[in-house]
Amino acid sequence: MGELVISKVDKIYQSRKAPVHAVKALDLVVKPGEIVALLGSSGCGKTSTLRMIAGFEDVSNGTIALDGKAIHTLPPARRGVAMAFEAYSLYPPLTIAENISFALKSSKLSAAEQESRVKAMADMLEISDILNRYPSSVSGGQQQRASLGRALVRQAGLYLLDEPMGQLEPQLRAILRGRIKHYLREHKCTTILVTHDQTEANALADRIAVMEGGELQQYATPAELKARPANLFTGTFIGEPPMNVFNAAVTTEGKAINLALGGGTVLSYAASDLSDAVRALLSKNHAVSVGIRPHALHVGEGAIKGKILSCQWLGDQTHVAVDIDGRTVVSVAHERVALKPGTGVALNVAASDLHLFDPSSGKAIAHGGSLA
Repeated sequence: MGELVISKVDKIYQSRKAPVHAVKALDLVVKPGEIVALLGSSGCGKTSTLRMIAGFEDVSNGTIALDGKAIHTLPPARRGVAMAFEAYSLYPPLTIAENISFALKSSKLSAAEQESRVKAMADMLEISDILNRYPSSVSGGQQQRASLGRALVRQAGLYLLDEPMGQLEPQLRAILRGRIKHYLREHKCTTILVTHDQTEANALADRIAVMEGGELQQYATPAELKARPANLFTGTFIGEPPMNVFNAAVTTEGKAINLALGGGTVLSYAASDLSDAVRALLSKNHAVSVGIRPHALHVGEGAIKGKILSCQWLGDQTHVAVDIDGRTVVSVAHERVALKPGTGVALNVAASDLHLFDPSSGKAIAHGGSLA
């Protein structure tokens, strides 16, 4: 399977009022056999990007190459790309089996081999019982799985999956994620997945491209996005519950660093808690944005004082909402926390769990004790 190279790609939609710059100078490289997720909220440019790769949207500027060959000027049928659509796009006159096998008609496979592949794909997607039915007689989730099967069953240089499991119930979605990832790995399928679901992106992708406002915010592994977000947007977008953010004033006492979060709350860290480089950088900044992930904000002794708003036990963890000087922060504990609303509570966070950002640009300054 080939390498996909997207270079300085723009997508500009013309309208009567003003042009809409949906994708801005996008650079992205997807390695052969790699699974990449385009992740972002509605309108971030991820679907426009996918449609430009597939050939359903023209590229306004830039190039798209697959296996070293420019494809952005080719018609969709000549790009060697298989796509599963969010809107299914099944052929109504054909049965589910015929829809899945449609892409194999032009192959040199025997009828028996085609039938075998369709059966194996249907078994994987749990739609074997509807193969002889027509699209109009099955559910939206079944149609979505049939569309996914039609894309995956064919031989292609690149697979594009647009919200491929958005219509499925959570339990089935969790089961199929594992099966689909194994299939893509086993067949070395270079794949781009578009989703707004962090869980799906984290579960399936080797790397995730976080997009917002048509721009690529960060392109990294799921672990890197969580541990070392490039900016405040990525830091707050990635993670559930979202990162807690404070605007802090920075002061120094010798080599110690104090972060005043407002309302009298001050986090103080000794020289040994932070690297020399981070201390030197902070000593030159009068203000920073402090990000603290809920899993790193611990109930117990600490400088952060507040009152319990709620404790939600989710079966394997408790989400503790705390009011701190009129703002709500969330702490996650891996055991039951039985504190009633209104109870006073103290929270603490280690220096190694701090994420520091420039308050004006949002760019990351430091993660833990090291520079970003």
